[in-house]
Amino acid sequence: MSLKLAATGLSVAALLLGCGTRAPSPGAGPAPATPTSGVCNAQGLQYVIGKVPGASVVEEARQRSGAWMARVLRPGQAVTMEFNAQRLNLDLDGAGLIARARCG
Repeated sequence: MSLKLAATGLSVAALLLGCGTRAPSPGAGPAPATPTSGVCNAQGLQYVIGKVPGASVVEEARQRSGAWMARVLRPGQAVTMEFNAQRLNLDLDGAGLIARARCG
């Protein structure tokens, strides 16, 4: 019985190892742009107010803010409430346009 259990454990371990992600190979495309500090500063992001939160708008706002990450928040959406100084939040209005840009 213990041999069967050990074989099952090894099979599961091998399966889990196969689920890992690989780093992109060299020349597979540009690396994502990341800020040097990672600390968000939303001052100067007023230009995004009223815009549709497309991928290029969100990424440009993230880069300009210096944030490590960005998230788009819809009205009434459940979100984590911990403050993260490396995150840019783009709050949407009822029409789906950016109403506010803030860090946290």
